[in-house]
Amino acid sequence: MLHIGCHLTTTKGLAAMGRQALALGGDTLQFFTRNPRGAKAKAIDHQDAANLMSLLENHHFVPIIAHAPYIMNLCADTEEKREFAQSILADDLVRMTHFPNQLYNFHPGSHVGQGVEAGIDYIAEALNQTLTPETSVTVLLETMAGKGTEIGGRFEELRAIIDRVDLNEKMGVCLDTCHVWDGGYDLVDNLDGVLAEFDAIIGLERLKAIHLNDSLNPNCSHKDRHACIGAGHIGLEAMERIVNHPALKNLPFCLETPNDLDGYAKEIGVLRDLTEGNL
Repeated sequence: MLHIGCHLTTTKGLAAMGRQALALGGDTLQFFTRNPRGAKAKAIDHQDAANLMSLLENHHFVPIIAHAPYIMNLCADTEEKREFAQSILADDLVRMTHFPNQLYNFHPGSHVGQGVEAGIDYIAEALNQTLTPETSVTVLLETMAGKGTEIGGRFEELRAIIDRVDLNEKMGVCLDTCHVWDGGYDLVDNLDGVLAEFDAIIGLERLKAIHLNDSLNPNCSHKDRHACIGAGHIGLEAMERIVNHPALKNLPFCLETPNDLDGYAKEIGVLRDLTEGNL
């Protein structure tokens, strides 16, 4: 069975967000922990969070994804900026105690000229200072498109971060189809090869979620511009192979396509129709 949802907002409350996911035909979802381009976070309503967790259990959701804000750059070029980013990470992981056994995803960051190795060291250092044995979620590094000085455009960079994290049993990876395509991995003509490479470098057991997005750009463009499913260079046939691949089909898939709610509902329906066992 395909486990799929989309990115939703929390303006009407957490439980309302879960009900919206259900109405769209989803059994997972993603939400930002706070304003994606700001530092402020709305206080969590404990009862609302409990209501969401009850809804997830009652409707047999697979793990949901909380997404860190884009401004959280753990490998920024000043100590002040890095400390600011780490404070967001630490606060988010405290907030995630309301959502045990779920997923927390973040963009590894941009080294802004310091070099990949320095950036990897800074990211791992922040994780080592923040993760504890009591951390209640799996923390995901997202695959990136490799634009500018982004870290995470190659599987080897994510593995290097994980290897430097002391409590790396808390770590996993979220594979974004648009990002890896734009980063140079050929999901269209060599899906098996890409997944074999991921397994050899990182290990498929660390792959915990998929961001399912088409791309406005050709392979290896390093641009990171999402397209609706079937409307980009990856295409619907490749998406069908992705959602049906035996190494992926039990993972939570989350749409981040440029859509309104009706568009998300349509895409979820199309993808379910393409999935083996749902025909």
